[in-house]
Amino acid sequence: MEESVEYAHATGLLSGIWLLVAIPLASAAILLLLGRRADRWGHWLGVASVAASFVLGLSMFISLRGLEGNRTAEQSLFDFIVVGNLHVDFGLLFDPLSGVFVLLITGVGSLIHLYAVGYMEHDPGRRRFFGYFNLFVAAMLLLVLGNNYVMLYFGWEGVGLASYLLISFWYTRPSAATAGKKAFLMNRVGDAGLAIGIFLMFATVGSTNYDEVFNSVGALTSGTVLVLGILLLLGAAGKSGQFPLQAWLPDAMEGPTPVSALIHAATMVTAGVYLIARSNPIFTANHTLQLIVVSVGALTLLMGCIIGAAKDDIKRVLAWSTVSQIGYMFVGVGLGGGAYALAIIHLLAHGFFKANMFLGAGSVMHGMHDQVDIRRFGGLRKYMPITWATFGVGWLAIIGIPPLSGYFSKEPIIASAFEREGWTAWLFGMAALLGAGLTAFYMTRLFVLTFHGPKRWTEDIHEPHESPAIMTIPLVLLAIGSAGAGILMASVVPEWLAPVLGEEAGEAHGVLGHTTITVLSIAVTLLGAGLAWMMFRNGTAKQEQPAGVLVTAARRNLYTDAFNEAVFEKPGIYLTRALVYLDNKGIDGAVNGLAATIGGSSGRLRRMQTGFVRSYALSMLTGALLVVGAFLAIQLGWLA
Repeated sequence: MEESVEYAHATGLLSGIWLLVAIPLASAAILLLLGRRADRWGHWLGVASVAASFVLGLSMFISLRGLEGNRTAEQSLFDFIVVGNLHVDFGLLFDPLSGVFVLLITGVGSLIHLYAVGYMEHDPGRRRFFGYFNLFVAAMLLLVLGNNYVMLYFGWEGVGLASYLLISFWYTRPSAATAGKKAFLMNRVGDAGLAIGIFLMFATVGSTNYDEVFNSVGALTSGTVLVLGILLLLGAAGKSGQFPLQAWLPDAMEGPTPVSALIHAATMVTAGVYLIARSNPIFTANHTLQLIVVSVGALTLLMGCIIGAAKDDIKRVLAWSTVSQIGYMFVGVGLGGGAYALAIIHLLAHGFFKANMFLGAGSVMHGMHDQVDIRRFGGLRKYMPITWATFGVGWLAIIGIPPLSGYFSKEPIIASAFEREGWTAWLFGMAALLGAGLTAFYMTRLFVLTFHGPKRWTEDIHEPHESPAIMTIPLVLLAIGSAGAGILMASVVPEWLAPVLGEEAGEAHGVLGHTTITVLSIAVTLLGAGLAWMMFRNGTAKQEQPAGVLVTAARRNLYTDAFNEAVFEKPGIYLTRALVYLDNKGIDGAVNGLAATIGGSSGRLRRMQTGFVRSYALSMLTGALLVVGAFLAIQLGWLA
């Protein structure tokens, strides 16, 4: 009897899944519709709404764990689309996978919201900022809670809209307006791929519901699965900033620092990883498709590391770090099997330490009059001890120093890469291992140049200062998560996600043993960190020497922007100009020319209507003479 009461309580609580989305969405509507009347208290409403969703999500998560058997709660609110054979419910799904994403989005999101109260204190648009912030969180929650691909896409587009509003929040700055437009347009490329993929699902399966699509994968041809997977991958690459759609992500740094933390740590960039993990039956069904995903991830993680090592803007270094770390997650979901769970573990750990470091970067900027050039920092450890300590924990976590979270999330992905069969084990394993060394190098460079070494401040900065408590408290909490969450997630998450993602990860049995990989990973990490410490502990003297070919290429984003400009942007501009010219001079010219001809001819004919009787008599006489002349000519044989 007692068990049935607990079960009824759990299922009753899970019936309110819609509140997870509705609470921040209602808050966003209030903040944006009330206008200036909400300026005095709007920011606290924004914080409270996300915190309320976190508390509710945590309660549901605990209730879900209390259920035995099928730990899934599904809720259909109403018919969303009913057209012919297409029937789409406005339905929500709370299962082990969406549950951990809800906790990440609302938990880390709450800390970022609290930090933003202090960071945006003097901004006149703070209330509007929190309105966009809440809209972003609501859209992301809808994305991960939707029970079909149409609902996922609905949240997907909402995230795109909210990210545009947040990245270009300071729209009076040309750089911010351009960055927002760039993010919006590049994401449209990926979104088109996802939309076509959903169309293909309906055309081949007749449904967009997860269960029906996944159960029908075995009946589809290998080519259909491959095309469908590539379309989904295109959408995932756009949202998660993976090659070849990675260029927008670093430019998103033009938004306020809390936006950078929310986009890069807990929400938008994780959407692509969630899409592939949720669609794991599709990707597991085709070996070539998995190989493509791993290749994209491996290439992107190396690109992010190389470019990040050459950047001097503190936020852009972290941005390229995000590109690289998401690459590790793509490697994980591409490897399949137990590596799906490893990718999610790294995603969760990344949510802690990357949010920690982005907010730490904002704290540094707050104390340094918004300067971002790490070559002009140095010696900040004494002036910003809390920021230094919390940022240091995030630094050790991301480079994978045991026993911090990054070690328990990244090292198993490296080991899984070496588990592949044949030469690809060495290719992807060495790429992941090299990425670990490069990550240690550029993150140590960032940490040392910012907090250690001699002071290199500009003249307008007399003495940096620590941020207020409302900004440092989230840093401390995120640092605790960065330090201790790894071992907890590594022991719990694989088993928890097994019903959704499949088997748990086992011990590596590939071309290298697990112990060998662990030793190599730590050794390469220490080598990269030590090299950066030796090079930059006294400042940037070596860096300021003439740059080599690789450094120059890295500072220019490995010429990917130049490639996009040459291959896509300029030809697109020229094509548009040609079409405009053709439209103006060709189509419009023909229409306007025909109209002018008719109008001119009508004008000339109109002149013949003089209104004088003698003119009409003369015309009649002339016509009659012509008729008589024609008859005479015929009679005389002249016109025979």
